[in-house]
Amino acid sequence: MRFNNILLITRAYIELIKPSILIMVLITTLLGYYLGNEGAMSWIRLTWTLLGTGLSAGGASALNQYLEREQDKLMERTCNRPLPAGILQPQSALLFGISAVIIGSIILVLKINTLTGFLSLLTAFMYVLIYTPMKKLTWLNTSLGSIPGALPPLGGWVAATGNVDSGAWILFAILYLWQHPHFFAIAWMCKDEYEKAGFKMLPVIEPNGTRMIRQIFWHLSLLFPVGFLPFIIGMSGNIYLFGTTILTLLYFLSAIPMLKEKSTKNASRILKASVLYLPLLIVIIIIDKGI
Repeated sequence: MRFNNILLITRAYIELIKPSILIMVLITTLLGYYLGNEGAMSWIRLTWTLLGTGLSAGGASALNQYLEREQDKLMERTCNRPLPAGILQPQSALLFGISAVIIGSIILVLKINTLTGFLSLLTAFMYVLIYTPMKKLTWLNTSLGSIPGALPPLGGWVAATGNVDSGAWILFAILYLWQHPHFFAIAWMCKDEYEKAGFKMLPVIEPNGTRMIRQIFWHLSLLFPVGFLPFIIGMSGNIYLFGTTILTLLYFLSAIPMLKEKSTKNASRILKASVLYLPLLIVIIIIDKGI
């Protein structure tokens, strides 16, 4: 019985750090480090970068769940999380989250550089203290939340170079734009639950979806010119140019059915396209640089 309790608590803490989000944070951090790195790869430095970033990101997710524990009780998709389910106490999640963010940031400052540590702390601050409360106030929470979501590759680049160069900002911009259709699709699919929890997502405050569609296509359209920038500045080559053009076009086309019928099925098309877009783009970037 005691072993089962330990296993249950361990699983609860793992869920508290939102593994799917954490994996994406680490992958995009690795991408930034890989593209910014010149010469031989320092695997020890990369390991410290991923460890510090992972701790900070996981801590931020725990703090997000601490602040939203009452709202999570109201939604079917989140009611079984550790806090609303009563598996962990709120104080435990709060202590864990604060400790993880601080330890992660200190690791980055001491083992990498001050700027990387600052970016990690800024990411956690914006996610926990700006994005999280803004979900109850304005639909612009999506645009605000996309900022901390796009900072990890910037942190990886700075960890490798010590500077915030144009390439880092381009990676930030690509990830920032990519997130909007992704999260608007989720918001449409979960709009009833978000409304129940009191979150001011765009499909909640405007159920006909007109502005949401406009936002989706606006950000998808911007993804074309921004996606070409790595090729234009010489950061990437022809393989990247061809790959990003095809991927962005497919991402754009996935949203067309939503123009005709605003349905969960069509929102799911956008979500699936977004989930495929980022890892495939990363693969293309790695192949392009490798060649």
